[in-house]
Amino acid sequence: MSTRDRNLLLLAFAWLVAISATAGSLYYSQIRHFIPCELCWYQRILMYPLVIVLGIATFYVDVRVRRYALPMVLVGGAISILHYAEQKIPGFAPTSCAATPIPCTTTYVNYFGFITIALMALAAFVLIAAALVMLKEERPD
Repeated sequence: MSTRDRNLLLLAFAWLVAISATAGSLYYSQIRHFIPCELCWYQRILMYPLVIVLGIATFYVDVRVRRYALPMVLVGGAISILHYAEQKIPGFAPTSCAATPIPCTTTYVNYFGFITIALMALAAFVLIAAALVMLKEERPD
């Protein structure tokens, strides 16, 4: 498999993960009527543009996307870790969203006792980051 084909697959994978995360986020808020907390909004702010950015990068097989998408992914992942810690660690220091109408400790979804929306967002950010890190610059023949 050529480097270009490998990069195309990695970019397409990252793009599909971003699309899935965005669609899931919209499903929970628009169909299930879950009101997002403040940290959910920050994660959305970092995930939603990735659909467009990674889509364009996939179309052009542009590995330079890593330079500007990876920082967004890492910050989004860090916010997801903070959010998940607030949900699952008793007594964890609350953030500024503790006094908002929807506290960040709210878990609308809790599959198997540990899979929350924050963990699903973290998984998406990790998968996208892994795909971006595995991209390789093409070398001229």
